[in-house]
Amino acid sequence: MKTRITELLGIQYPIIQGGMAWVADHHLAAAVSEAGGFGILGAANAPAEVVREEIRQVREMTDKPFGVNIMLLSPHAAEVAQMAAEEKVSAVTTGAGSPEKYLKLWQDAGVRVIPVVASVALARRMERCHVDAVVAEGMESGGHIGSQTTMTLVPQVVDAVQIPVIAAGGIADGRGFAAARMLGAEGVQMGTVFAASREAAVHENYKQRILKAKDIDSEVTGMSLGHPIRSLRNRMTREYLRMEKEGATFEELESMTVGTLRKAVVEGDVMDGTVMAGQIAGMIKEEKSCRDIIEGIMRQAEELMGRAV
Repeated sequence: MKTRITELLGIQYPIIQGGMAWVADHHLAAAVSEAGGFGILGAANAPAEVVREEIRQVREMTDKPFGVNIMLLSPHAAEVAQMAAEEKVSAVTTGAGSPEKYLKLWQDAGVRVIPVVASVALARRMERCHVDAVVAEGMESGGHIGSQTTMTLVPQVVDAVQIPVIAAGGIADGRGFAAARMLGAEGVQMGTVFAASREAAVHENYKQRILKAKDIDSEVTGMSLGHPIRSLRNRMTREYLRMEKEGATFEELESMTVGTLRKAVVEGDVMDGTVMAGQIAGMIKEEKSCRDIIEGIMRQAEELMGRAV
């Protein structure tokens, strides 16, 4: 399938892997890119040299294009932004803020810039800054979320901007891919489905928690603080929601969650760690390779859309 996204990124299929902190390492990014999608390293809060080493390991595993996701609230964001330009990665995706102060740096280095947006206003602002595309991410996604659903956000962003739009949030198979295309998106970004893939170097407990999730297992914490995060319910989310309901302070709630994503992903503590996952976790029942995931999505989408893709 050719879209402006496949042309922009030089990939076979318009499927982008989400830059999930502690999950999106060189194993996963390389596997997604090798399978014809666009793999992304999640920089999270890592220093620049740690991310640089991850980039070099991806390049040892594949010669296909891949990118880096930069969380703009990270204390290392500026140094990682500079490093991404030096390494001339194919593209940078950004979250938790506006990447405006880094745009010239990346554009001069030939790095494509694709911010994640949760509103029409931010999408328009990014277009005025001459970014290459945007990811319109609905609240069905895992991790930090906005307030609009994918079904409502994507078509409004598509109507508002001329640059390519990538849909994210609530997409796990060819049905979701086809729906996103019908909404006007020229590609999709998926995270949870790849977190449960064979190549995801996460603790087995984390992976199994996703594979065994039910439709009602998704919860949002931090809504009252203006920092909502979607994850799978466990002892930690129950305690957090109880304290949030009782009016606990930001500091009290924040202290509960510091380091808990690593605790779940790396250490396998899925009771007191944060198991970030989207609402589609209940749809994922089997551990598959990234290639099988991507090719299966494209086959199903072809059948549903009624034409060769």
